Amino acid sequence: MAGGDARWRRFWVHVAIRLVAKRRYGAWADVPTLRRRQLRFDRRFARVDPQARRADVDCGGVPGEWIEVPETRADRVLLYLHGGAFMFRFPNTHAALAASWCRSLGARALLPDYRLAPEHRYPAAPEDCHAAYRWLLAQGVAPAGIVIAGDSAGGNLALATLHRIRAAGEPMPACAVLLSPAVDLTMSSPSLLANERSDPMFTYAAFGWIRGMYIAPERVLEPSASPLFGDFAGLPPLLFQAGGIEMLRDESVRAAAAAHRAGTTVELEIWEGMAHVFQAMPMLPQARAANASAVRFIGAHTGWSA
Repeated sequence: MAGGDARWRRFWVHVAIRLVAKRRYGAWADVPTLRRRQLRFDRRFARVDPQARRADVDCGGVPGEWIEVPETRADRVLLYLHGGAFMFRFPNTHAALAASWCRSLGARALLPDYRLAPEHRYPAAPEDCHAAYRWLLAQGVAPAGIVIAGDSAGGNLALATLHRIRAAGEPMPACAVLLSPAVDLTMSSPSLLANERSDPMFTYAAFGWIRGMYIAPERVLEPSASPLFGDFAGLPPLLFQAGGIEMLRDESVRAAAAAHRAGTTVELEIWEGMAHVFQAMPMLPQARAANASAVRFIGAHTGWSA
């Protein structure tokens, strides 16, 4: 696609996001109503690969979904932790993204249906994600055959799960991919203010509301809540991707720097002009390029390919 066409497509997508999403969160927001609206949006616009097979599964007490594609090999598992502000699900959107990676990697994906806030506040979500990883190990999947990934709140949970695995002395997965992760619930990243106007999706007040729905203030420094403050030594290779205009941009920058200081293999990609979790918008050529880079990173650290 020509550069001009790509820029215009990005522009109109960001306009649509701003009209639909900006300022939707706050003290006035009704979570059940938001969930119904977002599920309608997810059903209407997300397009899952028609060859993908989806099956419910019990991950040792945590419900979840298997995603398999024609190229799937049982010994290759993408443990994908969905985003959604710790409160929402976009089942088709995340199934579509996971399936597209699986097609390129010859893998299958497990998407845990972790407990959501505000009904189940922290630490319910990280407990469920860690339980899903332990369940995979108990099923005989080798740690080297597991890749952890997540977007936004799911990126938080992916990195938090790695910290929990390390603290428990359990074997690490092969690598991890973190898309626009929220890693610091103290809300001290400079881009939260610097990019508030350019971000088409969020406001600073919205992040404060989301945090309040998820966690008690006195617990935000715990590594399972704000994984930026965990120990990065001994973690597997990490790839961070973030959009240049999103408020969470510096969360990836700071976490990548912490991993580098700890001696962990890390890559950081800032996609200029892009918004939050743009990788889930397949109509954008930048999303396709970023997903190809994520697949490249996983393949480099696992040897997987279709």
